[in-house]
Amino acid sequence: MSLTTTTHLNFRGDARQALEFYRSVFGGELSATTYGDVGMPKDAPGADGIVFGRVDSPTGFRVMAYDIPGESGGSAGNAGSTTREHGATVTDRPFFVSVSGETLDEVVAVWQRLAVGSTIIEPLAASAWSPGFGMLVDPFGVTWILDVAASPSGV
Repeated sequence: MSLTTTTHLNFRGDARQALEFYRSVFGGELSATTYGDVGMPKDAPGADGIVFGRVDSPTGFRVMAYDIPGESGGSAGNAGSTTREHGATVTDRPFFVSVSGETLDEVVAVWQRLAVGSTIIEPLAASAWSPGFGMLVDPFGVTWILDVAASPSGV
C-alpha cells in the first residue's frame, strides 16, 4: 500500500489567485473546477469560486485549494498573529506548509519566487540542522517553511 499527503488550503474567495501564484513559484499544471462547473447556477453569487483546485509540479510538489462556500473577503490563512518568543519570531498559526529540497540552489530558487509579496519571518540561511532554512507568510496568509533536507548524518 502507498499513501500520499497533499496539503489542502482553504480560502475566502481568492483560491484561484493563490493557485496561480503557487504555479508561478513551483511550476506545473493548475486545474480548477468552479462551483458553477458542478451545477451551481452560473449567475449565482460564488459560482465562480473554486470547489476543487490543484497545482501539480513535475518536481513532486502538489497543493490543493478551494473557496469556502459563502465566504469572501480574503484568505482563510490570515487567521493567527505573529509574536516574539525567546528572541525569535514565531507564528501562532494552526499549521505551516513545509517544503524541503535536496540542494541549496533549488531551495533558494523557490524561496526567491515565493518571497515576492510575502512577509519574511525567518530569512533563508544556514541553521544548526540545515544548510538552508527559512520561514515566510505568503500574500495569501499561508505560512511556509523551506529548507534543504539534512543528510542522514546531519548537516
